[in-house]
Amino acid sequence: MRRKMAAGNWKMNGSRAALSELGAIAAQITDLDVDTLICPPALYVSEAVGRTSNASLHIGVQDCHFEISGAHTGDISAAMIADLGATHVILGHSERRADHSETSEDVREKARAALHAGLTAIICVGESEDQRLAKNTLDIIARQLATSVPDASTATNTIIAYEPVWAIGTGRTATTDEIDEVHDFVRARLLRRFGEEGQGMRLLYGGSVKPTNAAEIFATNNVDGALVGGASLKADDFVPIIKALAAS
Repeated sequence: MRRKMAAGNWKMNGSRAALSELGAIAAQITDLDVDTLICPPALYVSEAVGRTSNASLHIGVQDCHFEISGAHTGDISAAMIADLGATHVILGHSERRADHSETSEDVREKARAALHAGLTAIICVGESEDQRLAKNTLDIIARQLATSVPDASTATNTIIAYEPVWAIGTGRTATTDEIDEVHDFVRARLLRRFGEEGQGMRLLYGGSVKPTNAAEIFATNNVDGALVGGASLKADDFVPIIKALAAS
């Protein structure tokens, strides 16, 4: 049985003052059978870990470098993330792939570093609007999965997040049929490659997930949770999503 997960990606948003939302979130989810994760900007991770050390709320980071250390100005290693007490790292998000020209090969190397450091890697895949209109979605997803996910991935150290690029931050959400098609396809690919470990890997959906559409999304086949953007910044928005997941 795969444990459900609600993961929040704050992206380049938030502040020290905004970290008070972590306590508000934690206070309302203590009795819910859901793994809950917040990935704030790296500057706030250490304080976020300190604020949630006794709470049922995990803290992660939005990216890492593939090297353990070295002359990589501005970068953060997976070992440093683990040293802070964070538990997860988001890798291969479409904004990283687009804004920083990250390839699936880059994502794989970062994921290897994350696994080596004992972190759980949340590896993102997803197609652009042009790719969907050209009916290339499943080909794109297949290539991203094959190249981005390391051979050492297991059900305990790797999570896959499907985020259609055209639905991220746009207010548009994939239909349940579209989500079902991709998530079933991803599950089949993971089963083919990893066997029973692939059956246990959690699949998250991301792309304008909100309290108003969460229940419908979570009722879709092979959706084990969500990777939430803007709606994870406020407890009033994120907690209803977590509760919808717990009820699904």
